[in-house]
Amino acid sequence: MFERFISFIRELPGETHEDAADNPRIAAAALLFHVMDADGVRQDVERERIRAVLAETYHIGGQVLERLLADGERADSEAIDLYAFTSVLKRSLDEAGRADFIRLMWEICYADGELHELEDNTLWRVAELLGVDSRE
Repeated sequence: MFERFISFIRELPGETHEDAADNPRIAAAALLFHVMDADGVRQDVERERIRAVLAETYHIGGQVLERLLADGERADSEAIDLYAFTSVLKRSLDEAGRADFIRLMWEICYADGELHELEDNTLWRVAELLGVDSRE
């Protein structure tokens, strides 16, 4: 009976493979998905750019990359605000690292060849929460 209970808990919706609350990789992936979805149009080129950015930044591939993508997307869809993710990154990255992350977010914004005002606004809010000066 106890095993059935554990199995039930593991199958609950919203459970992630890792704890998004303290994982900088999942927080970064979630923010990249968030900015991709900001304009309301999800394009394959944007998702592929997220995949490439995460693979290159974290030197991962295969199942590890697929799990990070799934966990990041799930975390973003379940989030109520951006602070949960930006607070993790602010604790985990130094000032230069936070500015570099904003540059990665710009890559996602321009992946489809155009910048939407909602993407720009999302980036501005994330930068502010990360303590990255707008002149950066």
